[in-house]
Amino acid sequence: MKKLIAPLLATLAIPVLAATPAGTEFSHHDWELACDNTRTCRAAGYQPDGVEPAVSVLLERVAGPGRALAATLQLGSYGDEAPEPKSATVTMKIDGKAVGPVKIEAQHGTLTPAQAQALVSAVSGTGRVEWTDGTHTWALSGKGASAVLLKMDEVQGRLGTMGALLRKGSRPEDTVPGPLPAPEVSPASAGSTEVNLPPAARTALLRELRKALDAGTSGCEAFEPDQLTVMKLTPEKLLVQMPCWTGAYNTGSAYLVANKAAPFNLELVTADATDYAAGIITSAQKGRGMGDCWATREWVWDGRRFVLTESTTSGMCRLVAPGGAWRLPTYVAKVTRGPR
Repeated sequence: MKKLIAPLLATLAIPVLAATPAGTEFSHHDWELACDNTRTCRAAGYQPDGVEPAVSVLLERVAGPGRALAATLQLGSYGDEAPEPKSATVTMKIDGKAVGPVKIEAQHGTLTPAQAQALVSAVSGTGRVEWTDGTHTWALSGKGASAVLLKMDEVQGRLGTMGALLRKGSRPEDTVPGPLPAPEVSPASAGSTEVNLPPAARTALLRELRKALDAGTSGCEAFEPDQLTVMKLTPEKLLVQMPCWTGAYNTGSAYLVANKAAPFNLELVTADATDYAAGIITSAQKGRGMGDCWATREWVWDGRRFVLTESTTSGMCRLVAPGGAWRLPTYVAKVTRGPR
């Protein structure tokens, strides 16, 4: 997936309203890991690239002592040729030996704790993991699993503990760090009514923008003055929107908070947004044209600034499901209900 925001920000001489808190992302071959800012980790494995039918497993674990591993199976559903199981259950097999049924509903199923442990043991070694309905077989790759699961234990502070997934030790579980609280964001009322600035004010705004964008040498190559939109965010603040870039199957707009009059003192929220409504800026970008993998972000107006409330991807581009296989956030926040 193209990394668009970092190089663009490096060229914009505009203050950024809110820095992006870092989570943990890691991938190796057919497995990937996403741990968010609460220390909840999600590891996803897939079928070998280019192999059909598609399948994926999500291993999710909350931070803290004694937390169990949750495992969810997803059979591929992308395209008309994706097979559906012949019955409501499929049989899980490790190295050809049955380890119990998995009930399937809407191409999803939940593994038992014993099945989850058997899967971890198999993919971290040379075991073969698959599910079958007697006609179709969905085979999971173990390539990259060991590195990803070790990283998951490392992020959660489980290496060398009795509850570690792979590298178990004698260290007691009560030494494992607990979860971190998600930040709370209280939305404030925000407008979206378009404002027609007086000619002098619009000229001053364009002058500030051009200066900040360094006379067209930045990554905002799609900027055109007649495509500039100005909205009344609050009685004292404006929200400025302008097209920023166009790719093969994505577009990105810049959103900036400005004073209601010059000097506008522009502050950039993001340069890869795709929508704004009622105080929420969103970005949804495809990883490729087929739409089987996405990256999304959301910012909420809290009365003073736009605050990042979510940063997530839908997992690898493996044709598992339209819109992507999973929700793999690296940043989450608790948004209170309704504007204050």
